[in-house]
Amino acid sequence: MDKPQSRTDPKRYLWALGLIAPACALLPSQLVYRTGIEAFWWIGPVIVLIAIPLVDWIVGEDGANPRDEDYQALSNDRYYRWCTFLFLPIQLVSLMIACAMWTGDELDLVDKLGLAATVGLVSGIGINAAHELGHRVERSERWLAKIALAQSAYGHFFVEHNRGHHVRVATPEDPASARLGESLWRFLPRSISGGFRSAYTLERDRLRRRDRGWWSPHNHILQAWAMSAVLFGTLVAIWGPALIPWLIVQAAIGIGLLETVNYVEHYGLLRRRRPNGRYERCTPRDSWNSDRLVTNIFLFHLQRHSDHHANPGRRYQTLRSDDEAPQLPAGYPTMILLATVPPLWRRVMDPKVAAHYDGDLNCANIEPSKRGKLLRPAADGGSLRRGPR
Repeated sequence: MDKPQSRTDPKRYLWALGLIAPACALLPSQLVYRTGIEAFWWIGPVIVLIAIPLVDWIVGEDGANPRDEDYQALSNDRYYRWCTFLFLPIQLVSLMIACAMWTGDELDLVDKLGLAATVGLVSGIGINAAHELGHRVERSERWLAKIALAQSAYGHFFVEHNRGHHVRVATPEDPASARLGESLWRFLPRSISGGFRSAYTLERDRLRRRDRGWWSPHNHILQAWAMSAVLFGTLVAIWGPALIPWLIVQAAIGIGLLETVNYVEHYGLLRRRRPNGRYERCTPRDSWNSDRLVTNIFLFHLQRHSDHHANPGRRYQTLRSDDEAPQLPAGYPTMILLATVPPLWRRVMDPKVAAHYDGDLNCANIEPSKRGKLLRPAADGGSLRRGPR
């Protein structure tokens, strides 16, 4: 007799709570109109950057890994796919409601900025839904990934993440892998520009191998960008050109959120090299892991990033927390806040990188301009080579 699915996955019915993220953009108008408290236009940042870190701290670790014998049943259960599919219509409806408010006369500038921040965070979390869908082999889910990326206008992520980042992760060649000693503010322009160049090169070369030009309808980047053009063009046609700055602001916030998460996920980590100089296959020790229950649900197990990179074909509900993986001291929302203050970030994370490599920072992915300082002998007072174990 088959075990009930709730026994197979104790978090089964919690995954629907992940839809709170896109619903954040639906909440402000109702909350403000019912309470008169205009601060609710900023409900997105409040939930993501204040409420979730607090609840994460209270609830604590997840600790529930799926069993080997349940893997196939979990992978094939379509309930989990619908939890990501439903993200898209809620996301798009929220965006349309926000467009009407941005171009109306009801809100002042501060309120519109709050709404833009809320919608932008939804856009960034929507990239996470696209991330999950884009890893699937099913054509329908890969198309849905491109649709989910339309709001952020970051369609080239579909190419770069799957064929660039996953190949070069935790190496100096990967623009999305942050280096030890590199601040978030130095990382962001490097990752954004490097990711774009990488996506262009990867897709250009793929098309050439198939004897197709850049302007081919089979170009995955152009397909994704076309969806953004249709979405934004339709919204501007309905609500007018006054909408354009707000679409840009919310997209920029979404992109910034995604790239900040990239910064957190691989900071300072470097894959080992084989004797022939090639990098070893990615293992759980090459990505930072966080197993906080609340954020796991909120981000569809994105925080089990170590297992995701070691086994990118696994669906989110089957990802595991591995003892080999280095552990972040908190969930992603808390770490995002920490990353915005570089001295505080380095005070917390640099010793953790050193500890992960048993104090030998020659094993870490170091920012080139900081290499001399970080590898100075301990007697000079500048070395982390004997970090805590």
